[in-house]
Amino acid sequence: MAKHSQEFLRLANDARERITEVSPAEARKRVAEGALLLDVRDKEEFEAGHIEGAMNISRGTLEMRIGEVEHDKQAPIVCLCGGGNRGALAADALQKMGYTQVVSIEGGLKAYEADDKTS
Repeated sequence: MAKHSQEFLRLANDARERITEVSPAEARKRVAEGALLLDVRDKEEFEAGHIEGAMNISRGTLEMRIGEVEHDKQAPIVCLCGGGNRGALAADALQKMGYTQVVSIEGGLKAYEADDKTS
């Protein structure tokens, strides 16, 4: 796991002030109700393991490629990454693009998998 720079963490924390983070349990509920589960990790990370049914668009290409999987700006979207930082940045970027029902999983995939083991 790469150590994040202070600047990256500052940007992620700044994004968190503008987005909604949900618990892994709430994320599961939203996905069960039809929300798009969007994994914004790099392709290699995604291929090494991901949540079944998740769509993968890496954070670096999100703004260019989101229309390939969801063009309805009112559609519910749940963003996730490994630990929650890129997911927060992705949710923030999508909101800036006009998507209105975007959330990020607090703690990312690590929290989601840990929660899965306890429930």
